[in-house]
Amino acid sequence: MSALQPTFPQGFLWGGATAANQLEGGYDQGGKGLSTSDMLTAGTHTTSRRITTELDPALNYPSHEAIDYFHRYKEDIALFGEMGFKVFRMSIAWSRIFPNGDDLEPNEEGLQFYDQVFAELKKHNIEPLVTISHYEAPFALAQKYNGWSDRRLIEFYTRYCETLFTRYKDTVKYWLTFNEINILTLPFGTFLAGAMIPEGNGELVDTSQDDPQARYQALHHQFVASAQAVKLGHQINPDFKIGCMIAYMCSYPLTSNPEDVILAQQKDNLTNFLCSDVQVRGAYPGFAKRYFADHGIELVIEPEDEQTLKEGCVDYYTFSYYSSTCVSADPDQEQVGGNLSMGLKNPYLKASDWGWQIDPQGLRWSLNNIYNRYQIPLMLVENGLGAVDEVQTDGSIHDDYRIEYLKQHVVAMQEAIADGVNLIGYTPWGCIDLVSAGTGEMKKRYGFIYVDKDNEGKGTLDRSRKDSFFWYQKVIESNGAVLE
Repeated sequence: MSALQPTFPQGFLWGGATAANQLEGGYDQGGKGLSTSDMLTAGTHTTSRRITTELDPALNYPSHEAIDYFHRYKEDIALFGEMGFKVFRMSIAWSRIFPNGDDLEPNEEGLQFYDQVFAELKKHNIEPLVTISHYEAPFALAQKYNGWSDRRLIEFYTRYCETLFTRYKDTVKYWLTFNEINILTLPFGTFLAGAMIPEGNGELVDTSQDDPQARYQALHHQFVASAQAVKLGHQINPDFKIGCMIAYMCSYPLTSNPEDVILAQQKDNLTNFLCSDVQVRGAYPGFAKRYFADHGIELVIEPEDEQTLKEGCVDYYTFSYYSSTCVSADPDQEQVGGNLSMGLKNPYLKASDWGWQIDPQGLRWSLNNIYNRYQIPLMLVENGLGAVDEVQTDGSIHDDYRIEYLKQHVVAMQEAIADGVNLIGYTPWGCIDLVSAGTGEMKKRYGFIYVDKDNEGKGTLDRSRKDSFFWYQKVIESNGAVLE
């Protein structure tokens, strides 16, 4: 037993996380333009979502209605307030503010919608944590410029940021520039994060026509845009806290074979630390330069970019953590799924219904690994268990499996804090059931709040409290002391 008892600091930011494209709906209301997410069809665990360049009335586009937060935000925020949220991680839909992305003037009706959302949050004493770009660039930018492959998007994004920072300078303190920016180190990120329309068969997960040169050039443009946003935000309000957001992919060597150990380190560097090194430290790390050279990637970097990156370092680091996988030099090993990427099966771990391995100890390891590198405040802004929930005849939803998952990860956070990690907040993903980004499903539920809607888009959209709602309410009230 450690002499230092694990506890959460006073003022710890408990809350929940969502994204506009996965819960808002109202895709063609309030002056909103089409976003990249609006062009994604529904999929399943085994069937890929498809990218359509025109809307097909015969197809199901889950983001068009999502869970209709656009009309029900007051009800939902009241439920967050009832749970005791201190913070709510949300995103602003870029195409609700600039319908085409390159517009010179913002859409006032879109700004007014978020005025109302922030006022409602304030009424319930909930601090907004705003992601500026979360997998929903205006689709016109994809069509006209091929998304972030074009450097002109830096200017459009900066204009968007200036609009938000000026409008909400006294309303929002915590900002994140790009959601899971490191997804562009993977082929899967081409359309989802890069707004680049890939060649191929139209499947979101099609990697047969992958273009690493285009992906990493787009990523560089996002780095510069993020750095410019940090500089601009601090000029508009020096009290702003502006962070990065990384999809942390925890990977262990499958064996003690040195080749496996080196591979695990290389994956950690490339998929996790390349992006955060640039955003936290302000420069590309040496291993990135070697990777680019080894793979024939030649970035176009303007003379002023290096200075911009140095001057636009983030204030804090946020990340998602759901599961872990293994890596091995031996290709004949069983693969399993995970958040955004595949990996090898760990024989010591159990998995969720979607094949994601459950590993709370990996969260403690990841928190230490990140904090030891950067020594800046951390927030875990996505974590949770996607599962099938059954509504009982009396309307109750007994999600003990979710409570157990979350409890184990809260304990892991306590241990990491006792290890010396400066963790300042926790916002479990999909605090209310919403559309899955990867598959477009409703069946894969994360929430404390159940939404009556199925994969085909049918249902009343009525909200109801799961058992985990009341469990999390006690966790927040006790600042993490009561976990039963």
